[in-house]
Amino acid sequence: MEDIFNIEHKNYSGTITKGCLALEGGAFRGIYTSGVLDYFIEHNLNLSDAYGVSAGALNAANYMAEAFGRSGLLILEHRHNKHYVGLQALKESGSIVGFEFMLNELNKEYPLNEELLFSKKKNLTVVATNVYTGQPEYFSNHDGSITFYKAIRASASIPLVSKMVKINNQLYLDGGCATKLPIRKAIEDGHKKIIFIGTRDASYRRKTNSKENELIKVIYHRYPNFVKSYLNANALYNQDCDYIDELVKENKIYRITPSIPVTVGRLEKSVKKLSELYYLGYNDAAKHFDKVIEFLNSK
Repeated sequence: MEDIFNIEHKNYSGTITKGCLALEGGAFRGIYTSGVLDYFIEHNLNLSDAYGVSAGALNAANYMAEAFGRSGLLILEHRHNKHYVGLQALKESGSIVGFEFMLNELNKEYPLNEELLFSKKKNLTVVATNVYTGQPEYFSNHDGSITFYKAIRASASIPLVSKMVKINNQLYLDGGCATKLPIRKAIEDGHKKIIFIGTRDASYRRKTNSKENELIKVIYHRYPNFVKSYLNANALYNQDCDYIDELVKENKIYRITPSIPVTVGRLEKSVKKLSELYYLGYNDAAKHFDKVIEFLNSK
């Protein structure tokens, strides 16, 4: 295979800066965020707080552990590993993306610094959707490692191709089924210095997928609250995008999104396209970095 990426997994441990990340999901499109966050880690910008949904939760965990390169390498080196993505992964771990393989086997290859991930000095919040209530629920890295790893798995469990995840006698799926952008929760919790990282360009708005919606109605008919939230998720996403536009204009948050429209699919097969998206994130972060620091230091 042509050498289209050159990333080395490194563990850092830098000074913590007061500030907050809000990270969008998007499955493998999240590799854009991986590139942004790797640039941050490499340049010693280790923010104290983060909110992540779906792939954003996975990226946030690696960022909080200051694991440069880990998020990108998991995808780029293992995209065509049957234990990581596909029917074999579904059989082994109940999801089209193999979380068991990711959390066990891949963690041997790319060890995660759990001391940093679960540090009391860092606060990581991930969102999953309760299928009974249809509402987003939030889990913290201070809830204990077992619960938190389940929450990350739930947050990234894509409906239709993943089993529900049980946490404290409740069932959960992808956090994006209820709220695709965790920005409102970060603001509600009182954060003032928020860096929002999206996986679509700033002008992107979602359209209704009628075929997918009909399938959701059939497959999850026993969970009407979940169906209701899912059917409303795209409209809520568009409202949140408009809300973010206003917050950016008012200099209340700082936004980093792809500088060109993204054509990468949720479960993109092309490693070349995924690699290009990673480096787009890394290079976009470099262009924004001075302004990010200025925003964090402003009164």
